[in-house]
Amino acid sequence: MELTEKKDAKVVDLSGGMKRRLLISRALMSDPELLILDEPTTGLDPQARHLVWDKLFELKNRGVTQIITTHYMDEAQQLCDKLVIMDRGLIMEEGGPNELVEKHIGREVLEMRLPEKLISELPKDDPLIRGYDAYRDVLILYSNKADVLLDKIQAMGVNTDYAIVRRSTLEDVFLKLTGRRLTE
Repeated sequence: MELTEKKDAKVVDLSGGMKRRLLISRALMSDPELLILDEPTTGLDPQARHLVWDKLFELKNRGVTQIITTHYMDEAQQLCDKLVIMDRGLIMEEGGPNELVEKHIGREVLEMRLPEKLISELPKDDPLIRGYDAYRDVLILYSNKADVLLDKIQAMGVNTDYAIVRRSTLEDVFLKLTGRRLTE
């Protein structure tokens, strides 16, 4: 976990990220067959998070079973073979990350910022659209050909100054299933 330079330091003097890495190191010292991790990379900077992911991936390849709770969908997509998406204590969906992305979203996402009135007026029954989500002034269209869909929308004369075509992710699935609004 790249903590060798801190071998003589007191735990209290370590940064939050170093303490997190130390906790994970301590859990691994017994060479477990099962590892249960609750939010293992919370509070880590990107370099430390990727270091932890690499170590967990190594363990997975050695056959160590891991149960991980996380709010970071990129972490779940990187580390998990199977996952459960839960909302308010209920299981919303389960399966492999790529399977869930394909089932609920498709290959790509077209994300646009438009006036709310225009969002409601745009047709959403185009065969290229597998589904959509609208939140305030953001329209998110799920498609396997988002670039073609963007071309169609631009041909309608819609101002698409803010439009992004990107690969779909597990986070898109999570937001589609659980909603975009915060709940208590």
